Amino acid sequence: MDPLSALRDFTIRGELEKIVRVNDEFRFDTDYSFPCHAETAYRSKQGNLYTLETLLYYVTNHHLKHTDYIQSARTQGIPSVTFPDRKPLLDYLTGKISSSDSIEFLLPPQNDAVHPKLPSLDPNVNSGINNDSNDYGTTDSRVFSQIETPVDYMSLICSGERPLKDREGLLECKGRNFYGVLTSATKREEERQRIESQQRKDGLVAKSRLMGSDERGLTGFGDESGYDPNPKPKLHLKGGKIGEGVPIILVPSAFQTLITIYNVKEFLEDGVYIPTDVKVKQMKGAKPDCVTVQKKFSRDRDRVVTAYEVRDKPSALKAEDWDRVVAVFVLGKEWQFKDWPFRDHVEIFNKIVGFFMRFEDDSVESAKIVKQWNVKIISISKNKRHQDRAAALEVWDRLEEFVRSRSHS
Repeated sequence: MDPLSALRDFTIRGELEKIVRVNDEFRFDTDYSFPCHAETAYRSKQGNLYTLETLLYYVTNHHLKHTDYIQSARTQGIPSVTFPDRKPLLDYLTGKISSSDSIEFLLPPQNDAVHPKLPSLDPNVNSGINNDSNDYGTTDSRVFSQIETPVDYMSLICSGERPLKDREGLLECKGRNFYGVLTSATKREEERQRIESQQRKDGLVAKSRLMGSDERGLTGFGDESGYDPNPKPKLHLKGGKIGEGVPIILVPSAFQTLITIYNVKEFLEDGVYIPTDVKVKQMKGAKPDCVTVQKKFSRDRDRVVTAYEVRDKPSALKAEDWDRVVAVFVLGKEWQFKDWPFRDHVEIFNKIVGFFMRFEDDSVESAKIVKQWNVKIISISKNKRHQDRAAALEVWDRLEEFVRSRSHS
């Protein structure tokens, strides 16, 4: 069975939950399995064939508004179904219609060669009873020859076969070969290892920089020269103090916020705001779990630079990690703080400094909820990028002031 028919069958039966992804293939219960990126027979109005992954994600999320669905699919890295294709595709998959002009099942090519004719199965032929028989049942010598000569049926069948695909054609992608796939996979693996190595290096640099400043008595938050005459050892968050290790800044994982893990490094280190969707297109490899940022610019050139870890998955933090969280960029939604280890917003923003990024010409309603919290609202221009540096400095100043107050509390 082809992927499209299998998906339609499971959709009509209401058994989509039995379709499970295992590595790079979808397993339809114990009946079928197909590659996730296998092209189906359903062609979009734009001309491309939808993959099984795209159709399965759509049919399980068709209840979402089209804009929300596209945003969700983009977050998962899955191509989306276009708006004109939504209804006819859903009608077909749910069984409301039995066929569609968009479906193009590829039929095997017809073999124009003349197939050898198999011997007749008519019993009259083998029994010798035909028009050439005489009264005593004798047959023509040609019939005896036909009966006595063994027939190789497999050779006759194979002679009429024509291969539909070779080992290259199985890739389901024109202009590709196994060497190209191997090269591409090798490059992706090298890129993944490079990113992991860089992340480990950034973490070590950040930790060593923080430890080095502690040993010298330089915390980055002392007097104007950056020197603290009363160096203190690393402290855990007991009574409001910062825990041991590199401080953590949390950002939302949702794309509708201005600052995400994709663009936070450019904004905080270089003082330049780059939209998230632009950074996603520029990025190679998988989404990072952690990004290290340092304050590379300051009104005070002699101040010691401190490193911070930026993360967007609070659920992955351990209990001791929460002691290191010093700041959060808020989305302006209550659900962002679900399952956080705090009683309410008052406790959150007493122990963590909050920031809310907005465009300066956005409506007041967009910050209505945030104004009820102890959160610093930072406004940037949609077009004047030279003003981003001042906004980033405003974040750093507030963050350093907050960390300094916690370190001395």
